Amino acid sequence: MIVTLPAEGFTIGIIGGTGDQGRGLGRRFALAGHRVVVGSRDPLRAEEAAGKLVAEHPEEGLDVTGASNADAARRAELVIVAVPYDGHRETLLPLAEHCAGKVVIDCVNPMSFDKSGAAYVELPDGSAAEEAAAVLPGARIVSAFHDVSAKRLLGTNLSVSTDVLVCGDDQEAKDVVCALAAQIRGMRGIDAGPLRLSRHLEALTAVLIGINKTYKTHSGVRITGV
Repeated sequence: MIVTLPAEGFTIGIIGGTGDQGRGLGRRFALAGHRVVVGSRDPLRAEEAAGKLVAEHPEEGLDVTGASNADAARRAELVIVAVPYDGHRETLLPLAEHCAGKVVIDCVNPMSFDKSGAAYVELPDGSAAEEAAAVLPGARIVSAFHDVSAKRLLGTNLSVSTDVLVCGDDQEAKDVVCALAAQIRGMRGIDAGPLRLSRHLEALTAVLIGINKTYKTHSGVRITGV
């Protein structure tokens, strides 16, 4: 289904927006014309990160501000969760009221690391996104952007050539996320099925990290035949 996003853009709140993935997505969506609120446990860190994003593109006049995670979720029309998995549940629990009724994109990857590299961590709820659905029962949870390298999002290339695999049980919310992905040059959103398949998206990130290590690159995914 083709979705037309609002001409004035969304206000996008990024929970954990001072990390590489959060900053990278915030940068790309701000460049696409959205208003971005960088969230953090420390509002001062969030304001500093927002200021750096604006300063990196002075000619664009980016609308990026910093706030606490709670304020970022409250002010947002659409929320992105980009925190390390260790703090995932604890970060989301206080945000349930602010996320109710909103599309919430969870791009968290539960992983451990040892001498062999990255490994996916199996979770009681099946995946981080399914955990988010349990913690935020009123939100419209979508799992996406797991397979997008933060290094590429933060890089100087204006195009990020990759497909974004999108899982969720709310079709309209998935369509919105696919349309958002398409606003980043070179990127395409692919409906990858129900939320229960998110565990496989999250596990795929460990595979990509292994590929990156072997080939000294920042790999992505392309789906053929679609």
